[in-house]
Amino acid sequence: MILETVVDFLEPINLHEISNDQEYKETVLGNHILVFEEELPDITDVDMVLVGCNECRGMGMDIKNNNTANAIRTEFYSLFHWHKDVKIADFGNIKMGATLQDTYAALKTVVNELIAKNKKVIILGAGHDLTIAQYGAYTLSEKIIEAAVVDAKIDLNMDSSLPADNFLMEMLCSIPNYVQHYNHIGFQSYFVHPTMLETIDKLRFDCYRVGKVKENIEDMEPVIRNANMLSFDISAIQHAYACSNKLSPNGFTGEEACSLMQYAGLSNNISSIGIYGYLSNDDINNLTAKQISHMLWYIMDGIYKSKHEAALHNQKDFNEYLIAFTDTTTSFLQSKRTGRWWMQLPDGKYIACSQADYIVAASNEIPERWMRAVERDK
Repeated sequence: MILETVVDFLEPINLHEISNDQEYKETVLGNHILVFEEELPDITDVDMVLVGCNECRGMGMDIKNNNTANAIRTEFYSLFHWHKDVKIADFGNIKMGATLQDTYAALKTVVNELIAKNKKVIILGAGHDLTIAQYGAYTLSEKIIEAAVVDAKIDLNMDSSLPADNFLMEMLCSIPNYVQHYNHIGFQSYFVHPTMLETIDKLRFDCYRVGKVKENIEDMEPVIRNANMLSFDISAIQHAYACSNKLSPNGFTGEEACSLMQYAGLSNNISSIGIYGYLSNDDINNLTAKQISHMLWYIMDGIYKSKHEAALHNQKDFNEYLIAFTDTTTSFLQSKRTGRWWMQLPDGKYIACSQADYIVAASNEIPERWMRAVERDK
């Protein structure tokens, strides 16, 4: 399977530049990734495809000398290869368009083609506004999706002229709209106007404050598992762990960011993951590039673990619990392989949940996750 239809939108990789002219050993990832050097690789057996996009005009910055994607690749390619069953391809970088909209269009087209081939696409991007192009890949196919964004801010600032500050307005309010549900993970309250949260809540969208998430980060696993696309802004990571983040000293630790990426790798629903906000010129000792490379490694770890999960229709691989709460009886499924949970909605559909949801239902109370999902389906 070779996607020659997208080659005109891509720039090949100079592997000597990525490797600093060093030969990769058999034990590291750089020796196992199928790389677009002269021609696009065959991705028939590939699980995960990297696509770089150095576009930063949406942040109000010049695109010259921006080495975002390759700086991350240098660190990622040098990591040890643990997951032999996870196959990776690297499609190089999106060519910069004459305008910002041209770059959006190119990225949108490439991502759409890859997810249509059932590949998990990882976008190594600069401006967080590239999320618009990531979302646009689903609009091309008119696919209704659930989206999750990890960010210290909620980018709905209409007082700013920069797309990186207000792109969520287009994503959530454009017509036609394909966002069935939106989850915002890790916002920091002092960056968010209180009425904005009220508005988002009225739309039945879910927002999770960083402190609440850090109390029990495992609760984010079902949130991410239910999503189709994940957008991660490194401003959500503490400056101490991602020094390219100039927004805040607070946020997630490096390990917590890796946990969220592992959940994304575990999810069979998520078909695209964008990591944004990194500018190599703002980095110190390539520590942020190293942090992002570790996040990519944990996406691989999640993909590896997901290969051992059973399909929901294989009843023998799940423990089923029928729980009555209020006037409702609901089925909860727990995987015997991974321990993960699902719960059934009134329409018969199963959604990802946590053990905490099961415990709440077993106490004859309505789990909030169940209730909000039912309200959205009305």
